Amino acid sequence: MESMLNKLKSTVTKVTADMTSAVMGNPVTREFEVGRHIASGGPGMCWRIYNGTKKSTKQEVAVFVFDKKMVEKYQKFDKDQIIESLKRGVQQLTRLRHPRLLTVQHPLEESRDCLAFCTEPVFASLSNVLGQWDNLPSPVPTDIKDYKLYDVETKYGLLQISEGLSFLHSGVKMVHGNLCLENVILNKSGAWKIMGFDFSISSTNPSDAEPKYSCKEWEPNLPPLCLPNPEYLAPEYILSVSCDAASDMYSLGVVMHAVFNEGKPVFQVNKHDIFKSFSRQLDQLSRLSPTMLNKIPEEVREHVKMLLSVTPNVRPDADQMTKIPFFDDVGAVTLAYFDSLFQRDNLQKSQFYKNLPKVLPKLPKRVVVYRILPALTSEFVNPDMVPFVLPNVLLIAEECTKDEYVRLILPDLSPVFKQQEPVQILLIFLQKMDLLLTKTPPEDIKNSVLPMVYRALEAPSIQIQELCLNIIPTFANLIEYPSMKNALIPRIKSACLQTSSLAVRVNSLVCLGKILEYLDKWYVIDEILPFLQQIPSREPAVLMGVLGIYKCTFSHKKLGIPKEHLAAKSLPHLVSLSIDNNLNLNQFNSFMAVIKDMLTRMEAEHKTKLEQLHSMQEQQRYQSNHSLLSSSDVVMSDIDDVFGGSSGSAGVNGKANGNSASMSLTLEEKQRLAKEQEQAAKLRNQPALAPQSIKPATPSTQAKDLTSCLLNNMTSLGSLSLTSPPRPGLIQGSTISAYPSTTPMGSMASNGYNPTMGFQTGGQGMRPPGPGLYGGMATTTSTPNFGALTHNQGSTNTPDMSALDSLFTSNKPKVSLNQMAPPKLTPGTTATPWLNQFGSAQPSQTAPMQGAPLVMGGVTSGFGMQANPFFSPQNFSQPTAAPVMNAGGGLRHSLSVNNDLKDLFG
Repeated sequence: MESMLNKLKSTVTKVTADMTSAVMGNPVTREFEVGRHIASGGPGMCWRIYNGTKKSTKQEVAVFVFDKKMVEKYQKFDKDQIIESLKRGVQQLTRLRHPRLLTVQHPLEESRDCLAFCTEPVFASLSNVLGQWDNLPSPVPTDIKDYKLYDVETKYGLLQISEGLSFLHSGVKMVHGNLCLENVILNKSGAWKIMGFDFSISSTNPSDAEPKYSCKEWEPNLPPLCLPNPEYLAPEYILSVSCDAASDMYSLGVVMHAVFNEGKPVFQVNKHDIFKSFSRQLDQLSRLSPTMLNKIPEEVREHVKMLLSVTPNVRPDADQMTKIPFFDDVGAVTLAYFDSLFQRDNLQKSQFYKNLPKVLPKLPKRVVVYRILPALTSEFVNPDMVPFVLPNVLLIAEECTKDEYVRLILPDLSPVFKQQEPVQILLIFLQKMDLLLTKTPPEDIKNSVLPMVYRALEAPSIQIQELCLNIIPTFANLIEYPSMKNALIPRIKSACLQTSSLAVRVNSLVCLGKILEYLDKWYVIDEILPFLQQIPSREPAVLMGVLGIYKCTFSHKKLGIPKEHLAAKSLPHLVSLSIDNNLNLNQFNSFMAVIKDMLTRMEAEHKTKLEQLHSMQEQQRYQSNHSLLSSSDVVMSDIDDVFGGSSGSAGVNGKANGNSASMSLTLEEKQRLAKEQEQAAKLRNQPALAPQSIKPATPSTQAKDLTSCLLNNMTSLGSLSLTSPPRPGLIQGSTISAYPSTTPMGSMASNGYNPTMGFQTGGQGMRPPGPGLYGGMATTTSTPNFGALTHNQGSTNTPDMSALDSLFTSNKPKVSLNQMAPPKLTPGTTATPWLNQFGSAQPSQTAPMQGAPLVMGGVTSGFGMQANPFFSPQNFSQPTAAPVMNAGGGLRHSLSVNNDLKDLFG
């Protein structure tokens, strides 16, 4: 890479040094900046062509430079001859002015090292284009190396040379004398121009009708630069030392042959023996074979053959050549018309420009861009022609690349953007706005294109405003969002509110409706929809335009109107507009359809929101209840742990509840809770169940003997307690914890009943099982005191127990419960030891009450009272007198009770 850079640097340095050394000191450099070496041309390809610019005006030019070092090998006389010949040719060219001749911008200047003059911008010589690269920079420029002539360029180029010869022969009475490929120059636009008048011959009698030309004899000893190119000279010039206009026509025939044969002339001439070569050439020309002309197009082949005739009178003149059918090609005619536009009036130009779009697609792009486009843009200085020229320029711009557009077209379009008259200019630009926004750089769009659109919206012409509003939606997607929001939309709104034209107002609304999709949702809601309420007009078309914007905003998937805005602003506005008297039935139906759609969506959205809120509230309520239940379970588990409950189950439950209380609900749990809430809601919505009559169950034939079961249980329990020592009695009204006590089991009756335990003083009976039973906190209930039943000394009334006689079976002798009632003990009677075990006092158990009191075998009082009919408070109510203690620390029992119990328990 470094070697390539060094090589490039050395090449550039060398070229620059050569150019500097060649032009240094030449007066041309005072007014012109000399650029790079681009081509070569002139007699013997001796002129180097550089591009350049005029310092004062920055006008582009071509600088022709002849380096005198090229002739240092010659003697002084020969050098002087060469210099004089070159100077004569340039001076002659400078005096001649014609579109077909190369235009000189600055005359020849001589310095010690070079000759130099300036012309119009040049691309290359025809010889360079056809492959002769003598005196060109190394490497050969790519644009010359790859250049290929199109048919239309060839046809029109040959036509231009013919017209140039016609001017010389008819207008100036001059013979060029050295027409060849190196003396034909292609300018920057591709036009073919004639130069190299070093050997031109003027007529000796210009005033006479028949011009006469004196020809110099060929001098083979002169340097080649002092002689014309013999391969293009007519035979009579060498052999008979005569020439006239026909001699130039022969040269034209050779040029035409070379153009179609890759730059090769008809014959190769031996310059050392030129007379013999021309003699041989005469014989070949007299019997010219068709194979020599087979590459020439058939429609011009015959004319070329006539031009190459050995007889000068047979050759057609220049005027005749310009009229041959070969040059009637539509492209050649179009290019020829452009070259003659300065001679046309505006009417003729306008007619031509109207038909030009039909021809442009048939022409090569290079021809259109470099030949036609400059001619079109030159008409921009004529405002009347701009509406006719501008469509063609924009048509060419469509085929150009972005770089070509910016470099070749935009500089000429920028001044036109600012023109407001004629009106058609704005209309044409608006119709091609997509092209302008696509290829114009952003900075130029901001500074030139969009201001033109803004001026169109503010133009006094209603026609321009309407067209602008109709076209804006077609290129709205190409406008940057800030420009649209801050500049375009406000002007559209202003045009709608300030205009007196109904068409402009309606088109403004339609335009807004079409560009809504390029706007932000909240900008539409905050700026566009409030603007609709400011429109004072109530024409049906305007109302329908307003409805259209509401409908587009409401139904567009990117925009939409929030339900709050619908309820507060949009619907009230639409409802008020819908009852306008100017609307017909169809228009009213359109309003109502949109209003109904808005109401439906608003209802659905708000209903969904309320359902979600309700669901969240239900979920929170459920979670709250679940937390309370979990807390209760944790408390029960803690109580079980404290009072010796089931350690395994309590530990598991406690851990689970702890986790549920501490962990947040997962998605699956929330879904399960939602399903449970849904199921609960369904159950609540079901109708209440009607009570149904239940038939009493048929009593079994074999009734269970409850008395026997009771006696057996009492006997077994009593036998286990006979050896128990006497215990002090409980304080009346005391309760026992529902959980097992830490006191040894031997200190309590095995069956769970305490003979000294009675009902609480304030007790009014036992509560049925309820939430307190299963919720973990049962109310305190009284426990019957069997000791009081048998040892109540203060009781005078015997309770009637006959109501319980029906509980005994019928196949055994009935024992009246009245007989089982304890009779009064006579004073001094001592109870049996068996009864003393029920009367012995138990140690006081004063643990705090945490659950339902145990009545029998650890079963809660509520459950035991329902299951055992003996625990009916109505049958076991007794006074609350304290039991009388005997001397031995036990209760006194009567003998009758002892005897009855013996009968009862066998």
